[in-house]
Amino acid sequence: MKKINLLTLVLAVFSVLPLAAQDEGSFSFSGSVDTYFRYNFNSRNRIFASGDNVVAPDAPTTSFANRPGFGLGMVNLIAAYEGEKVGFVADLVYGPRGADAVFNSGGSANIVNQLYVYYNVSDAVTLTLGNFNTFLGYEVISPTGNFNYSTSYMFSYGPFSHTGLKADFALSDGFSAMLAVMNPTDLTEFNPFGTYTLGAQLGYDNDGTSAYLNFLYGDQDGRLDEDFPTTFGGTSSGATFQADLTAGFDLSDEFYLGVNTTINTTGAGQTSNGTTVSDADGDNSGFYGAALYAQYATSETVSFGIRGEYFSEFNGGVGALPTGADPDGDASVIDLTLSSNIAVGNLTFIPEVRLDALSEDGFQNRDFEPQSSLISFLFAAVYSF
Repeated sequence: MKKINLLTLVLAVFSVLPLAAQDEGSFSFSGSVDTYFRYNFNSRNRIFASGDNVVAPDAPTTSFANRPGFGLGMVNLIAAYEGEKVGFVADLVYGPRGADAVFNSGGSANIVNQLYVYYNVSDAVTLTLGNFNTFLGYEVISPTGNFNYSTSYMFSYGPFSHTGLKADFALSDGFSAMLAVMNPTDLTEFNPFGTYTLGAQLGYDNDGTSAYLNFLYGDQDGRLDEDFPTTFGGTSSGATFQADLTAGFDLSDEFYLGVNTTINTTGAGQTSNGTTVSDADGDNSGFYGAALYAQYATSETVSFGIRGEYFSEFNGGVGALPTGADPDGDASVIDLTLSSNIAVGNLTFIPEVRLDALSEDGFQNRDFEPQSSLISFLFAAVYSF
């Protein structure tokens, strides 16, 4: 009987301890649903067969919103717990936009946009472990975080997500800093290469002005060796370095101006022939660009905005643009996107006209003749909750 009473007392104590130590906080559930219609003014709008190949109609070579006719975006469901000391975010996506966003995921992670836990070590230091969206760039994966529905070239060919450990530091007078060690970019579930990427950020946010200077450096695909010489392809590139500046200014109650500029370079790397690895001669490849985002609110429910972007690749870049006959593999594009946001409760309509002007003939007109520009129209509906 004494043993039973002692066991009962021990169980009672341990059942109370977690409750006493529990971090009081709150759960939240949010998300969005988006869909759209897309039409080309000066190019075909239907799939056609060319020999044994099926060729899709022209679209900007940027992420998301590039399918013809009526198309689907994604369902985004976010569950979060925010406590005084600890918390988590579970961000799930499903649909074409979601599939494009988590393209390097596999298995159970193919619908995971973000999945991380965090610990507020102090008022000034927060540690985050798991998979989180990138800290680089102006635009984001969720359409609720962007004014334009279609996305920029800089966003599309930069990193989407990282899995790793980061430390955020709240400094004085609106300044902040961040340091991170992560898997190679966009590798969500695990690290197959054994190389890691470093990230850093210095930020300022105060009185309607924000600016973030971001850095990323690391080998993104691993050096090929005798253990797996061709498992991930016959070529391994060198380390990638990206520097990125994002800034925003509330010039008045109605007028906002955003800025983004970036440069990304990747070393020439190594080539593999069987189990033999040798250095490859050649210059770094990559891209650079700059964009302005101007937005003006005419009322509480209607606003207009324009994105003007210049994007250029060198030495083949990341294969975003056609290089034509250029022996150096250089190409550039100007993206001008005029959008409006019309809010009806939690639903936002986004009509948009976009011009993509390439330095090469990378598009085709309705008669299948090459042309350097594409003018398209898009109408999107985004519901957030």
